Amino acid sequence: MYLTVIAAALANSSVRTLSQQEELPLLRDHLLRLDRDSRRDRFHGFMDDSFIERYAQKCADDGTTIVAFFENGVVRGAAELHPPDQSADSLPEIAFSVEASVRRRGVGSILFRKVITEARAKGYTNLRITTGAQNQAMRALANKFGAQLVFRHGESTGTIDLTKQDHTELAPTWADIALNAARAVANLNRAYWRMWLRMSGWSRAA
Repeated sequence: MYLTVIAAALANSSVRTLSQQEELPLLRDHLLRLDRDSRRDRFHGFMDDSFIERYAQKCADDGTTIVAFFENGVVRGAAELHPPDQSADSLPEIAFSVEASVRRRGVGSILFRKVITEARAKGYTNLRITTGAQNQAMRALANKFGAQLVFRHGESTGTIDLTKQDHTELAPTWADIALNAARAVANLNRAYWRMWLRMSGWSRAA
């Protein structure tokens, strides 16, 4: 029953990588929708709209890979994979943001798995993750994927060794399964209603 409810909630959802320039407004608008607490968690302090607009433009220009979670065509969550040349120690860095309206659906785990897949495809062997010390949900998620976090200067930072990742951790979760199930249910419903309309003569009348 619970899986059915989640599947229904994810029926109009999808996850994919954004194109760098053409889809810049989708990331920007998502970040602008974050509430005060979510902005603090994402950027380790409250940032105004002008900062977010500049930040989104920078992501489009510097080769950052954005994996986005869509709901009804709107980006509600994002995982960022920043290239290694953007950091002092040449480690690629990942960051996450999820809007309040889609939390507690496993969106963070889905994005985490997708961005690790992207990192491996690029040949990366280690990733850095940094999160606010008060962001308990992201700290727990990072620990789940093997990050050893250290607290300093008001932040928790750590690295993930992709060569030691247990592949079972990257296997589809119930949320991934629910997302696929939701798509299948939606496709079945569309097919049913098309057939019903044809049989009832509505499609000919239209």
